[in-house]
Amino acid sequence: MDLAVYWGMPSPAPALALSVGQKSELEGLVRNGSTPQKVAVRCRLLLLAHEGVANQSIAEQLSLSRPTVLALRDAFARDGLSAATGIRRRKRRGSVLTPELEQKIVDTTVKTRPGDGSTHWSVRMLASQLGISRTIVHRVWQRHDIQPHRVERFKLSNDPRFEEKVRDIVGLYLNPPERALVLCVDEKSQIQALDRTAPILPLRPGLPERQTHDYKRHGTTTLFAAFNILNGKVIGTCQDRHRSREFIRFLNHMETQLPADQEVHLIMDNYCTHKSAEVQRWLKPKKRKRFHFHFTPTSSSWLNQVERFFALITGRMIRRGTFHSTDELEKAIYKWLATWNGEPTPFTWKASADVILDKVRRCKELSETGD
Repeated sequence: MDLAVYWGMPSPAPALALSVGQKSELEGLVRNGSTPQKVAVRCRLLLLAHEGVANQSIAEQLSLSRPTVLALRDAFARDGLSAATGIRRRKRRGSVLTPELEQKIVDTTVKTRPGDGSTHWSVRMLASQLGISRTIVHRVWQRHDIQPHRVERFKLSNDPRFEEKVRDIVGLYLNPPERALVLCVDEKSQIQALDRTAPILPLRPGLPERQTHDYKRHGTTTLFAAFNILNGKVIGTCQDRHRSREFIRFLNHMETQLPADQEVHLIMDNYCTHKSAEVQRWLKPKKRKRFHFHFTPTSSSWLNQVERFFALITGRMIRRGTFHSTDELEKAIYKWLATWNGEPTPFTWKASADVILDKVRRCKELSETGD
């Protein structure tokens, strides 16, 4: 009697029958260094089964499970060598993206909100709502450039002279007058001299520069700046406050830096300091008749190119800087200005007044209709 049957153990599976050609092909695949690892393991499994090695022993030698060995033997009996050399894929029944489904995804995303009170859809929430895969939702969002997770802010000007001022300032940018200077003027107020409460941890591979979230304040300063749109040079001074007297002090400093025989057009916002009686008196002398003020529309500081310069100096020097006093902060600002003026870069203004006014008009229409 077979001992395995006597002790209630399953009898070993019979040796797997391989033809000479099949065995030769399997051995060749095992020896070939370019054979994928999964295919090579299947080939070794079939060769061991051909030699009569028990299924459990094959599983242990190849670090597989016994059901895997049995499944491959059955697959070989059914499909031949393709069971070892082919890549078996699971058959999945997925939703088919039709034009109707695509439009439904778009409409649901932009015209509705989730029923749980959330402010916007996520890929998984919308996929669950429509009973489709999140891959389809993601693909449709990418195709239509829909980004529900993002939000941008805007401010519409209610200046009754909005169009007139836009055309005036954009005209100076695109067609500056000959033998005249066009300067964008403003002040960056309340620049804080911040000192971190612990030393900054330096940049390292895999780790960004790290600084403490808390800080010590050592006072503030205000940067007055005039940006030359033609060559990108900046006239700048730091002062402790930003009242009319500080602005006039800056205008006096700027006047000494400019040629005396050129017209000067100054673009600035509607801050009360720029329109004060003291500033108007500063303009009265005949020698200053060459100065012309151009005011941006209310809530439209983006028309002033010096704001772009302020964004540069903030991002590159001020925001991540560490300063132990306002004097140290001002020295750093003056050094940065000197470096900038060594190789100034003017900004290129491309948008015409018609393009800007058309965008503002469409934005107002959307805000009124809500579509």
